[in-house]
Amino acid sequence: MTDRYQSPLSERYASKEMQYIFSPDKKFKTWRKLWIALAEAEKELGLPITDEQIEELKEFQDDINYDVARQREKEVRHDVMSHVYAYGVQCPKAKGIIHLGATSCYVGDNTDIIVMTEALLLVRKKLINVISELAKFADSYKELPTLAFTHFQPAQPTTVGKRATLWLHDLTMDLEDLDYLVDSIRLLGSKGTTGTQASFLELFDGDMDRVRKVDAMIAEKMGFKGCYPVSGQTYSRKVDSRVVNVLAGIAQSAHKFSNDIRLLQHLKEVEEPFEKSQIGSSAMAYKRNPMRSERIASLSNYVMADVMNPMLVSSTQWFERTLDDSANKRLSVPEGFLAIDGILDLYLNVVDGLVVYPKVIEKHMMAELPFMATENIMMDAVKAGGDRQELHERIRELSMEAGKNVKVNGLDNNLLELIAADPSFNLSLEELKKSMDPKKYVGCAPAQVTIYLDEVIRPLLKDNQELLGMTAEINV
Repeated sequence: MTDRYQSPLSERYASKEMQYIFSPDKKFKTWRKLWIALAEAEKELGLPITDEQIEELKEFQDDINYDVARQREKEVRHDVMSHVYAYGVQCPKAKGIIHLGATSCYVGDNTDIIVMTEALLLVRKKLINVISELAKFADSYKELPTLAFTHFQPAQPTTVGKRATLWLHDLTMDLEDLDYLVDSIRLLGSKGTTGTQASFLELFDGDMDRVRKVDAMIAEKMGFKGCYPVSGQTYSRKVDSRVVNVLAGIAQSAHKFSNDIRLLQHLKEVEEPFEKSQIGSSAMAYKRNPMRSERIASLSNYVMADVMNPMLVSSTQWFERTLDDSANKRLSVPEGFLAIDGILDLYLNVVDGLVVYPKVIEKHMMAELPFMATENIMMDAVKAGGDRQELHERIRELSMEAGKNVKVNGLDNNLLELIAADPSFNLSLEELKKSMDPKKYVGCAPAQVTIYLDEVIRPLLKDNQELLGMTAEINV
């Protein structure tokens, strides 16, 4: 359709896998699985439900008669009861026991938990693959010296690989948060109108033991560790807030990475993938804009801003429930996941195809290295018989002169020549140039990369070997 709004998250950014998780098919098939789980649990706990009824429900669990449900919803204005009715049309023998004792939140909230959990696991898989690709990059360039920056001013050198470990470290923290969250998520279960399970106490003739078993059995049938021990009609909306906060944490890490890549591409030290027929600018044919990194930043801004939605919903719920969460949840949670899905696909794509230009990196390094080497030069001059205090003042003056030569006159850094010409240093230009090996100034950076990869990243990847192997493809 070209005459109606279509979400860019679906059309341009998110994968088919993530779109399916939040699709109507996934939602309503899950509703039916939940109704089957409820009927099975009730039967096993002694209610008069037959195997024939349950088999009939299973026969049509994936065959959603949307037309019947849509028509019914126009009449009754209630989505859950419309689908109860539509399921009953297909299952006449079982229609009387569908949704028995439950409220709308039984299917609505439990499905939300199931869907969010599956979406988190897909995010986790993509996060693991980005970490794997970044680890390869860090290992490949762990010894390549590069200017480090503080305040975006040239500072003591690091290596390209060491810088990549900073991006990796952020992502591993995100993974820890995600894993903690997934491990703590539970189903709502079937808690009734205000969370008291009164309808189930009635169904089971006041037998509290059987009422308690309903939730445990439903959770087991749906593949969860259990249900939240207490609730109102809904699970606490803080769950949604916790989920989107984890997504926003990943967005923060991705945004920082994309900023660094954009700045490095401006310096012409690295370049994100650029396809043969790709156009960088409609007006300037020579331009190679960092479009993918910019898209990461843009989508990340959206996810970080999205955090406010579940916060507001959670903080303003009244007592056992209100319905002012519904419309917001339908937007904020799925779209947060669709956006982070697109971000991670882009992140993987950029790292997989990132081009590094060592000669440019070396040129920038050598232009600044004389300034950074002054302490070493001064110590060499002291060893040659110079006075430390006099040399310190003199090298400060020469550095200022060389800096003026670079900034004001636009010339190359001539600090080494100035030092060689100053008799108080007693060092030749050749001796000074020999000390200009960038690898002397990167400290423990290469070793830090090796240690970090060996002790943190490789064990993590080994534990998640089955998740690796994703391709770095993006949409438009």
